[in-house]
Amino acid sequence: METSACHRGTRNGRPICAAGCQNAAVDQSDDVEVLLVEDDGALAQMYQLKLERDGYTVRVAGDGEQALGLISERTPDLIFLDIRLPRMNGLTFLEQLRRSERTRNVPVVIVSNYSEQELVDRGLQLGALEYLIKSQTTPGRLSEGVPEWSRPYLYPGGRLNGSNN
Repeated sequence: METSACHRGTRNGRPICAAGCQNAAVDQSDDVEVLLVEDDGALAQMYQLKLERDGYTVRVAGDGEQALGLISERTPDLIFLDIRLPRMNGLTFLEQLRRSERTRNVPVVIVSNYSEQELVDRGLQLGALEYLIKSQTTPGRLSEGVPEWSRPYLYPGGRLNGSNN
């Protein structure tokens, strides 16, 4: 594959384009695996369909425990995370994700129906890149953000409250 001046490196042998390159989403989509953590089946299917049509690999988990199981098999490049989930809510999942050295730097975007400032603040404190409200977020908006959100990420918090890691 020929590279142009816009490429800023490679991932899995394929060029990664800088912002503005018309081929950025195409070049990155083959390499990006998304984990969608969402308990609403219809909504998960809608987001999954759009992301897969745009060339991303998508795995879906219905709650935080299932998501941790999927991550133990293979670490995703990006996680879209709901907050209100059965068995293990999204913030507890995010705390566990950040405590593990292996998953600490996985980028997370929260997609929730709940916009209470306390939830938004806690999600961002735990290193979420963005906190999106579902009613204001189309599947297209999620898909458009993947190239930016899935870039290499370093979790800014070295320690979580109560953690020795």
